[in-house]
Amino acid sequence: MASDTLVGIPSIVYGLFGYLAFVIYFGFKISFLAGALTLAMMILPLILRSCEEALKSVPMSFREASFALGAGNLRTIFVIIVPAAIPGILAGVILSIGRIVGESAALLYTSGSVAKVAGMLDSGRTLSVHMYAISSEGQHINQAYSTAMILILIVLVMNILSNFIAKRLIKG
Repeated sequence: MASDTLVGIPSIVYGLFGYLAFVIYFGFKISFLAGALTLAMMILPLILRSCEEALKSVPMSFREASFALGAGNLRTIFVIIVPAAIPGILAGVILSIGRIVGESAALLYTSGSVAKVAGMLDSGRTLSVHMYAISSEGQHINQAYSTAMILILIVLVMNILSNFIAKRLIKG
């Protein structure tokens, strides 16, 4: 499958492609929008693959029972299969978000590294690019560690929030 091949491509290649496609061809300049589109393109194969596996992991007996009770194809999919696959789908989304949070290689080419608060069409720094920039200077190691801690806390909060949402969806 083509999405399996796309999962293995290094992020620097996605960054170069994003630079050529979004910055140069579409004219978004070096901006957060170009970086966001590049990251969305980068994690799409990972989300597709995890959703596919989550949907395949739903037991066939669920489908058979739904059809035996007279439910149609669409009703079986949206009422039985998708709710049963939600934990796996959320796991794939969480893994993708974790990859995005720590991504700096693709963003160096597409969103820039200007240290300022910026809008969607302006160049600016994400936390991972900020950490890379200040740690590469070698003088601000404590600030780099602080940035890394903030990134870890963001991922932790997102994991807790997604677990809460998954539990609410499974109960409902």
